[in-house]
Formats: sequence, C-alpha cells, structure tokens
Amino acid sequence: MIQPRVHDPDLLQEISTDIRRSVITSLSLAGSGHLGGSLGIADIFTCLYFSVMNHDPADPSWPDRDRLILSIGHVAPVLYSTLAHAGYFPEEELNTLRKLGSRLQGHPGREHGLPGLELSAGSLGQGLSVSVGRALAGKMDARPWRVYCILGDGELQEGSVWEAAMAAAHLNLGNLTAIVDRNGVQIDGKTEKVMALEPLKEKWKAFGWEVVECDGNNHHDVLSSIQLAQHDPEKPGIILAYTKMGKGIRSIEGDYSWHGKAPSKEEARQFLCELEEGER
Repeated sequence: MIQPRVHDPDLLQEISTDIRRSVITSLSLAGSGHLGGSLGIADIFTCLYFSVMNHDPADPSWPDRDRLILSIGHVAPVLYSTLAHAGYFPEEELNTLRKLGSRLQGHPGREHGLPGLELSAGSLGQGLSVSVGRALAGKMDARPWRVYCILGDGELQEGSVWEAAMAAAHLNLGNLTAIVDRNGVQIDGKTEKVMALEPLKEKWKAFGWEVVECDGNNHHDVLSSIQLAQHDPEKPGIILAYTKMGKGIRSIEGDYSWHGKAPSKEEARQFLCELEEGER
C-alpha cells in the first residue's frame, strides 16, 4: 500500500517530534553519531516521507517509487528514524544504531539489507551525481517517479557537486529535486568562514536550476517550496532550506559542536524534556 498523504499540520508536527525523539534516544544508546544535523532536517524528512513522495513501506523495491538519495550520509539517524516511523522496519530496531552486526550503521550501507535505502553514503559530494544518473534513467524510460536528493551546505564545497549540477541542467532533468540543508554550519564552524558559499541562490540559478528558498523547519513552507521547485518539467529544481542545527532542543540550536556528537544519558533526558516543552 502506497504511504498515505498527511496534510494536517498538527499531525506533521507530531511526526517530526517522534522522529526527533527517536534520533536522540538512538544516538544516546549508540554513544556516537551526528545529532545536530539529524535534528535540524527532521521536518524536511517528515514532509517528504509522509506528505510528498510516492513510496510503499510494504514494497520497498516498488519500481515506480520516488527515490530519496541521502548525499549527507552522516545524518543517517534521521533517515533511519523516518523509515522506522513510516513502517519500513520496527521502531525497536533503532536501538541497535551503530551496534556490531546492526543494519543501522553510522553511514547508510545497502549491503546491510535495510529496506528503503537507495544509496550507500559516506563520502560527501557524490549524491547529486547518483541522483542525476537515476533521474536520467527515469526520463529515458518515461517513468513517472521523481528523484529527491538531500545535500548538506558544507558539502557544496565539493567540486563534484557542481559538475553534477551542470549535467542536470544540460540534460533537462525536470524530474530531479534537490534540497540543501542550509544550517550555515559544518564540523569546523560556520560555512562562510570555512569556505564561503554565498551568493548561493545566484550560483544555482547560473547553473540553470529553478531555485526556491524556504524555512526548512516549517512544514507548510517546505511543502509549498517543493511544489514551486517542480513547476518546470524541463528544469531541475533546488530548495535552499534554512534550518537550525539541533532544532527542537533550544539549548543546542545552532551550536556546531553538536555536528558529530551524541548525547550522554543525562543529556538525552534533558533534551527529551526540552523537546516536550517546546511542543506545549
């Protein structure tokens, strides 16, 4: 059965909160992993898997499913949590994150047999190239499915991203939508200090893409932006989604030190309390 669409904003918010709760808990049990970015992008994953994409958790290999390519593999915890809450595998399995023999490793690996994974990811800068290949295949075969690629903003410092961007526009891949998690920080600090990306909107436009900006932590804004980015059937679209690293946990929002750090058991309890307080 194809995943039913969720349009109720309150229900979308509940799902995002559940995903964030699972991210915090699983990372605390693992003792390592990437918390900040996973929390920051949870609303985008909620919109894609529960309101936008055509997919079937009961048939992960359904030929006409939309493809989600996670290029920033280190935010695997939010992908795993989303897949579990969407029904791809039991939520209890999230507690095995990064454990020996688990299907949920620190970066997604198709060789582990986890349903719903489209790409083994880890080395940054490769996801858009894979997405271009998938989108081109779909276009050549006149298939109805779309490709969605999730990129990190620090990842845009990789030259291979821009080679793929040129190819997508040249090939008129209107069935490709990319989303940049524009939280403004990476492992070493602010992106504009490490390697400036701005003017980012103008760069993507110059490469021939339809460019839309949005609040990546606002479900309505994300959903509207996806529609706008896909209006031209001959032009790839990209959404610059402005998010907050650590979103939902006020004490760590925007703090790049949480890029690649897991909460202790005590910190996890504190963060879960903050998450609940934010929902009231």
